[in-house]
Amino acid sequence: SKATVSVLNCLARPPPVGGEAACAFAQRKGAVMLVRKAWTRAAATGRRWQAAAASEPAAAAAGGEEWDLEKKINERALFPSQIVEQLDRFIVGQAAAKRAVAISLRNRWRTTNIADKDLRADIHPKNILMVGPTGVGKTEISRRMAKLTDAPFVKVEATKFTEVGFKGRDVETIIEDLHIAAVQRAKRLAKMRHQAQAREQAISIVLSKLCPDNAELEKYRELLENGELDDKEIDFTISAEEKKEPAKKPRLEGGEGDENMQGVFIFSYDMKGKDEKGKTKKMHTKIKDALPLIENDVLEKLIDHKQIARDAIELAEKHGVVFIDEIDKVVTPKTNKHADASAEGVQQDLLPLIEGSTVTLKDGGMIRTENILFICSGAFHVSKPADMIAELQGRLPVRVELKALTEDDFYRILTEPVYNIIRQNVELMKTEGVDLVFTPEAKREIAHQTTRINGEMQNIGARRLTTVVEKIIEDISFEADDYLGKTVTIDVEYVQKKVAELRKDVKNPTRSIL
Repeated sequence: SKATVSVLNCLARPPPVGGEAACAFAQRKGAVMLVRKAWTRAAATGRRWQAAAASEPAAAAAGGEEWDLEKKINERALFPSQIVEQLDRFIVGQAAAKRAVAISLRNRWRTTNIADKDLRADIHPKNILMVGPTGVGKTEISRRMAKLTDAPFVKVEATKFTEVGFKGRDVETIIEDLHIAAVQRAKRLAKMRHQAQAREQAISIVLSKLCPDNAELEKYRELLENGELDDKEIDFTISAEEKKEPAKKPRLEGGEGDENMQGVFIFSYDMKGKDEKGKTKKMHTKIKDALPLIENDVLEKLIDHKQIARDAIELAEKHGVVFIDEIDKVVTPKTNKHADASAEGVQQDLLPLIEGSTVTLKDGGMIRTENILFICSGAFHVSKPADMIAELQGRLPVRVELKALTEDDFYRILTEPVYNIIRQNVELMKTEGVDLVFTPEAKREIAHQTTRINGEMQNIGARRLTTVVEKIIEDISFEADDYLGKTVTIDVEYVQKKVAELRKDVKNPTRSIL
């Protein structure tokens, strides 16, 4: 059920956050006692495998329910307004860009739920072109969007790719990177499916070492679950990891005269089969360290790697997101008579990926790219989107312009996002026993000074905030031992003093760190 998946997702997070989130969710569903009891036990021993005990009743109730990948993906589908609401928790402003990516995401869910298969096959994602200065949130919007849906996501820099024959990477490796991300996602889903079963088998293995004749089995089980046997040492055997040979560089097969091979990228690798019997190794350690190792070993044996390969291809094709940054760097103004020889060639090479082609992977699988969502972004200070080749412009139908950040935007970035930069530094100093406090006026002054420095030098947007804040807390961070157990307040005067040192560097390019 959806409730079970949500609780499992909470429990999969690092303690104690995962346990608290699981309890909060279960309370809303009327099952708080079940999860709270399991998490209390897990918190006492510091082991996630015990926290997973809360999933046992739900797993038993599910019985032999068939695993449906598409169903699991759809469980996380959000309405566009909900996607924007979640993005607002982390990113300030840029409403138009958020709306565009939210609609594109929801359209993918709508496409998968169309009954007419022929019609569904003819609907493709509406790829997006984001235009805006650096540091305004282009990359962060795409990254958070993919994280919300847990979709396979890969970010690449257009400047790292060149036309075949020039120095640099070939564009077809983008799909290889996306497939790797999809495999990791598929494997994580498979582990979630078998987690409870693997944990129970791991406990059984440990119990068999403690009481081979099954005498007082339940007594030992209770002691084990209560953590009273943590420091007892046992001998056990797990599979030994085999060293993997590095993969060969992918090659592009099929020339211009070979019509049958157009748009098909062939990757050649040397790889051992998954079914080959591996070696084992014996270990001797404490139970608290042995249990996670045994559970992971059992989990690897329960997972169907062939099914993971199939799921990974499906995930990449139907839910993959590719973010191509700095696309403007491979676009040359039409008025420039000294254009880069490879710039237009990169666009020509990207075109078959974006419009739809077939990539053959190292394991023999094939990925069709026409349903992958491509998001391109660039500042376009020198060139403009109209300077791109016409075919590529046509494959990026949704165009969004992101606005430059104002002083009010900088202040909101410092205060509104859940994990804002001020909170990050406050929490870092707490680990040293230092209570760092920023007054509201100091935050406003940081925003003002950031805007001022961006105006005097190259405008790098919100990235300038990191430089300013780091300079402000530099001395406190370095001398943290002197402030142990104390409260340090950052006020307007302190901010102005520290920023004055930065502004001196503006006039001295040899010392500039901005």
